[in-house]
Amino acid sequence: MSRYIGPAYKKSRRYGFSTLENGKDIAKRPYAPGQHGTDRRRKPSEYKVQLDEKQKARFMYGLSEKSFKRLVKKAENMNGVTGDNLLKLLESRLDNLVYRMGMANTRRGARQLVNHGHILVDGKKVDIPSFEVKPGSTISVKENSLDHPAIKAALEAKRAIPAYVEFDSNKLTGSYLRYPERSELSSDIHEELIVEYYNR
Repeated sequence: MSRYIGPAYKKSRRYGFSTLENGKDIAKRPYAPGQHGTDRRRKPSEYKVQLDEKQKARFMYGLSEKSFKRLVKKAENMNGVTGDNLLKLLESRLDNLVYRMGMANTRRGARQLVNHGHILVDGKKVDIPSFEVKPGSTISVKENSLDHPAIKAALEAKRAIPAYVEFDSNKLTGSYLRYPERSELSSDIHEELIVEYYNR
């Protein structure tokens, strides 16, 4: 299954979860899309609960099924709890960190900035959104992209920046300080159900 490129609001409403993490996508219509979206539904099966949880995380971070499954396998081979490892790997993606630092309003926008070569990691251009950034690395905007209108518009929105990254909006340079604590990430994601889905 390829990466979803359709309306983000539709997926957010489908799963009753803000994939954009701002709540705007489900604020006006907090029910599933379609003419039967407001109908009462029967209790979902255990499989559906696990599947929906996996889909929520996948759409939130904008990954294809193949890429997401690869990350789950990598998380299983790391020391520690698989679910926590998975979230650390997702948060360590370059496109996600560009978004977390406030250089883009959405992860899709951040992915586009990376794809178009506007972002540097430790002074070197990286145009792969899935690039795994190590804690301690510096992320910055390429010199001839400092006046990029999309970056300026995102910075004007002044979104909150999490504690595990820092960003200088004047120099357009930030650092990935450390892996995030579980408490710093969305409590609406239940990573243990994702792990159960792939281990069934």
